[in-house]
Amino acid sequence: MAKRVKEPKPDWIRIKLTTGDNYQEIKNMMRSKTLHTVCEEARCPNIYECWANRTATFMILGDICTRACRFCAVNTGLPTELDLQEPERVAEAAEQMNLQHCVITSVARDDLKDGGATIFAETVKAVRKRLPLCSVEVLIPDFMGDRDSLQIVMDAKPDILNHNIETVERLSDKVRAKAKYKRSLELLARAKEMQPNIPTKSSIMLGVGEEYNEILATMDDLRAVNCDIMTIGQYLQPSEKHLFVEKYYPPEEFATLKQEGLKRGFSHVESGPMVRSSYHAHEQVKSANQHTEQAATHA
Repeated sequence: MAKRVKEPKPDWIRIKLTTGDNYQEIKNMMRSKTLHTVCEEARCPNIYECWANRTATFMILGDICTRACRFCAVNTGLPTELDLQEPERVAEAAEQMNLQHCVITSVARDDLKDGGATIFAETVKAVRKRLPLCSVEVLIPDFMGDRDSLQIVMDAKPDILNHNIETVERLSDKVRAKAKYKRSLELLARAKEMQPNIPTKSSIMLGVGEEYNEILATMDDLRAVNCDIMTIGQYLQPSEKHLFVEKYYPPEEFATLKQEGLKRGFSHVESGPMVRSSYHAHEQVKSANQHTEQAATHA
């Protein structure tokens, strides 16, 4: 069989290489506190821009994932032991950065009974204790559908509960490892049942072989479980071992999809080639709060 040739990235896929004082300061701080960020581990294209603006997404529960999703650059293998001091170190770093919005995510830890939910909750509490005015967003795995684990996180009352559906239903088993499309929808629905006032958020990446009508169907599925915020970005192949990019969507198509999302009732839609789940997250929480206030006013 002929080897598949990798297509060159189009002109609109641009990474801003901004490595000034803020970038270096944050990098040094993460190393000194032995913390991980999804910005680095997942090779996020926005790392230079975000770190230059003193924003980062903390990745807790180590840097080794128990799953091997075909789109993700995070290391897979046997995880390290649980670090019970990690929540406090994340809070210290958030305080040092003087964050207004803190995003906390993790690797999947299917080896743990609660999937790491307790550490998520403790991290939310630790950040709130040091930075009472800082909003906190959690980007969680599916906890294998365990309701009690989700309850632990929701009881900590994050300002946004984020769980990514990643792709359309037809491609979910091909793209993701262990995670299930319907299970992700169930998680988002349960989160709303547990804490109706906490905005929920999800993300989809484009370019892995989905059809346009399937993207719209995914939007409809997310709105059916009252998901408030959606982010849409271009999949970029991290290495030769990962899924090939089937299509590069131009900015105009992302703009059209943003309007389709807003038309369906999402309070905020972030859509663009370089958009990732936590990109401009601080703006998303403002939009969600404004949407909630407006809904309450008209009720």
